[in-house]
Amino acid sequence: MENMDTENTDTGNTKRPHKNFKTIRIMKPLTKYLVPALLGLFALNAPDCGIAAPLYRANSHAKSLTTPVGGGAANNIVFMGVGGTLPAPYADDSDGAAVVGFGIGDPKENLGLQLCLVSLDLSEWDRYSMALHLHRDLGNANSFGVGVENIMLSEGSDSGKSYYAVYSQSIQSEPFVNKATGVSKLHFSVGAGNGRFADKSGDDILSGKGEHGTYVFGNVAYEVADEFNVIADWNGTNLNAGLSKTFWIDNLPIVTAVGAGDLTDNSGDGTRFLFIVGTGFKL
Repeated sequence: MENMDTENTDTGNTKRPHKNFKTIRIMKPLTKYLVPALLGLFALNAPDCGIAAPLYRANSHAKSLTTPVGGGAANNIVFMGVGGTLPAPYADDSDGAAVVGFGIGDPKENLGLQLCLVSLDLSEWDRYSMALHLHRDLGNANSFGVGVENIMLSEGSDSGKSYYAVYSQSIQSEPFVNKATGVSKLHFSVGAGNGRFADKSGDDILSGKGEHGTYVFGNVAYEVADEFNVIADWNGTNLNAGLSKTFWIDNLPIVTAVGAGDLTDNSGDGTRFLFIVGTGFKL
């Protein structure tokens, strides 16, 4: 294999050489930021999603911005949403994605399965991928999940599949529970994976930021007020932070999250704005 290759940049079809690298995998902004947020955000906030605790259940807001969580959609939950990043890494343009998914099975009794269809191009609507997340409610506000993201259904992505395993916990100790609402205020997840959790972008490598991330990822969320979470997560290559709030229209949740991505210089070319909005309901 030759030591020089070419890549398509995120902003066009211009070719440029890779010097002194063998087979650099490009991690598209959509794959790194928006897709994981959309896959995990709305499923967690849909009714009967399978992460509820026997004592103090998880609250109804996002627990993560760019990383998976242990729980997921189940029991005939349908969810959908859109998200964006401003700007995309190493570009002046913004980027966006949309997802629709559903959950089947019962993670309390056996297993839940969350399946998602993702649109990677909101202008042409011609690039699609899938994601699968198998999850189990372990009781006492613990959950565990395994999954795969970016199963391509069309042409047009240089990013490979990302496999992962993740454990989540809603803390049950006295200082971290809201007895008035019956929820835990503090939630965390820790996991490991390959793909986007392990590989930096071609632009990162050419900028001297190295080829690999940590393979290990995690997130933490704390309810600072009723129905309001502060979130931080490490996705294997960078730190992100934001806020999440769920609004209700009758019994329909409208889940929102805003945040800042790439808070360190470990990847990307600067901090960027992230936003996600969506909903979920039970059939």
